[in-house]
Amino acid sequence: MLIKTSKETTSDQSISKEIPTFTVKRTITGLGLFTLKPFSEGKRIIEYTGKIISSDDKKEMSGRYLFEISEKLAINGKTRTNLARYINHSCRPNAIAYLSGRRVWIWAKRNIKAGEPITIDYGKSYFDDYIRPIGCKCEKCVKKLNGTSGKVVSQQRD
Repeated sequence: MLIKTSKETTSDQSISKEIPTFTVKRTITGLGLFTLKPFSEGKRIIEYTGKIISSDDKKEMSGRYLFEISEKLAINGKTRTNLARYINHSCRPNAIAYLSGRRVWIWAKRNIKAGEPITIDYGKSYFDDYIRPIGCKCEKCVKKLNGTSGKVVSQQRD
């Protein structure tokens, strides 16, 4: 399990302590990034980091962990030091990605409670290429598939 910490200080500012911010845990779709502290709507959560690669390099690589920043460039976020790579897709996400130059920041789309997974909408192209063929397993789709139980039942494909 990976845990990222942030420094927070006490009210007298004389003592600094490490407060865990994120943890990576197993989910129905693999590993997911969970927050250990609440985030208010509109607050920056984390940066999606990695090497910036060209469209030529993108063609040679798998689409997973590639975050397009333009038609010609993408961030290759496959390194495990990029905790944002563990953010899973949701059809009803609690966060959103914003591009700032060549940097991608993840911001809270709504209030997020401690213990919740951080999720974003991966977009139509990624969804169609990687998620649709196996069926979306985000909370919204699982509940829709199974009524309101939230449990996954076997999905039959046509």
